[in-house]
Amino acid sequence: MKVIQVNNYEEMSKKAAEIIINRIQADNKITLGLATGGTPVQTYERLVEDFRKNHTSYKQVTTFNLDEYIGLPITDPNSYHFYMNKHLFHHIDIDPNETFIPNGLAENLEEECRLYDEKIKEYGGIDLQLLGLGENGHIGFNEPGTPFEQKTHVVTLEESTRTANARFFNDLSEVPTKAITMGLGTIVKSKEILVLVSGEEKRHALSQLLHSDKDEDFPASILKTHENVTIIATEDAIMK
Repeated sequence: MKVIQVNNYEEMSKKAAEIIINRIQADNKITLGLATGGTPVQTYERLVEDFRKNHTSYKQVTTFNLDEYIGLPITDPNSYHFYMNKHLFHHIDIDPNETFIPNGLAENLEEECRLYDEKIKEYGGIDLQLLGLGENGHIGFNEPGTPFEQKTHVVTLEESTRTANARFFNDLSEVPTKAITMGLGTIVKSKEILVLVSGEEKRHALSQLLHSDKDEDFPASILKTHENVTIIATEDAIMK
């Protein structure tokens, strides 16, 4: 794993956006795996800024999001459909038919998971996957104990994950208890993986990722088996 240390969140976001833009310019038919939450917000802002200034085109880009809450309509401000439209999709020239996010309202959730993996395969897999790092080592919504070979699946969210995400809701009770997430086995098949880590609260998780053995109790450790992982970490997230 390659680690790029930056001074702060702004530098991390700028560097991440530069990498994504470079990949799009090298291959305008790229398939991107996208993440949500607080960490990538400014990265998306940088992509939008570049689109407006430099006209980097997304017309032939395809995207697959990591996850979506179960039970939230796509118009709910806390759904990841809404998040992606707000922070990225509505501000660039991407084809809405080429942006894929799991359907958390599907009647048959297991079938939705199976079809999502099939769709990723249909597009030849993910070329560049963007990830954050949870304090308990989760990536996507893959909580500790998730089998490394797991494909896209329904997950019950740990209380620590719901608590971390409660800041986006009015109250913890509003945070869904379940989600659909791309599985670890799906994520690790991406050709290139870019992990963003920011903040002192991520120190322990990043240290464990870098210095501990592969262990299903720490889902992100699956990344140790991948040949093309870049971590962009802020100074305060790197253990001294």
